[in-house]
Amino acid sequence: MNPEERELSYADAGVDIRAAEGLTERLASLVASTRSESVRGDFGSFGGRFKLLGDPELVASADGVGTKVLVARMASRHDTVGEDLVNHCVNDILAEGATPLFFLDYFACGTLDADVAYDVVTGIARGCRENGCSLLGGETAEMPGVYDPGDYDLAGFIVGRVTLPIPGRAGVSRGDRLVALPSSGLHTNGYSLARAILFERLELAIDDEYPGTGESVGSILLKVHRSYLRPLAAPCARGAIHALVHVTGGGIPGNLKRVLPPDCDARVDLGSWEPGAVFDLLGRESGLGPDDLYGTLNMGVGMIAVVAPSEAEEVVEELRGAGVAAFVCGEVSAGRGRVSLDSDG
Repeated sequence: MNPEERELSYADAGVDIRAAEGLTERLASLVASTRSESVRGDFGSFGGRFKLLGDPELVASADGVGTKVLVARMASRHDTVGEDLVNHCVNDILAEGATPLFFLDYFACGTLDADVAYDVVTGIARGCRENGCSLLGGETAEMPGVYDPGDYDLAGFIVGRVTLPIPGRAGVSRGDRLVALPSSGLHTNGYSLARAILFERLELAIDDEYPGTGESVGSILLKVHRSYLRPLAAPCARGAIHALVHVTGGGIPGNLKRVLPPDCDARVDLGSWEPGAVFDLLGRESGLGPDDLYGTLNMGVGMIAVVAPSEAEEVVEELRGAGVAAFVCGEVSAGRGRVSLDSDG
């Protein structure tokens, strides 16, 4: 045989099956820690089985964490993006009145680093436990040539059951108040802009202090995307919430308009809160005007609850009692489905 025609194994081509098998064995205990009595079958089967009771209405969603994975690589910390992934998906289905049943993840990489993958799934399992969600399965895809060595990407898939009476757009009417729930930071959106500003324009390193915060750049950027399921469960259950707005890509205006009826506008009072040092720096260095800035970043607000004016004060106090510093940030009025950002108060 010509030396150039020697036997070529899958490992030679860049895919290490043994490493993947070893990772699967390590993940078994993490998956088991999220198991509920509705889960059927064993980990490692061809599919995850979940027994449904009654005649449920289901809600499904899929999402990722964007270029936040690049920050995780820079900081050599990978568990937080796993938790981000779960919380992002939980908030999305919460806006539809659903509480989570089960979650599946997709981890794609150029060369499998079992320790990195394990850390990611550690965060996923933690997020599932915190949200009462079973990690039912997932896929680890090693794809040399598609991803460079060290690169990876994440996607999450969630299924929940409608348990909360949130009418959504149909329940929103003139006079309703907008109750803002603070974010923990950037959550999972705007990282391409943040990286360009912090690492390219300002030439900061991952361990440098994020100006005005007393914390490192890595610590600020890797703060976990907040889950709003627990604090919102009680006001949602008693019918106090007309609609929920998860502030992700598109910022406040892009997501708020998704719940507005055609005959309603929403006015957001930008003077009702201070975005804080993290967003102040990004706004100043980007040079973006309010429309672009609030349409790109969450600007300190991760979720907005639309409530009747008679309920606003009680909902705010209820959320504050649950540890969320909620506040009224605007109102709904007659209009044509538009969102305005009012800096005059």
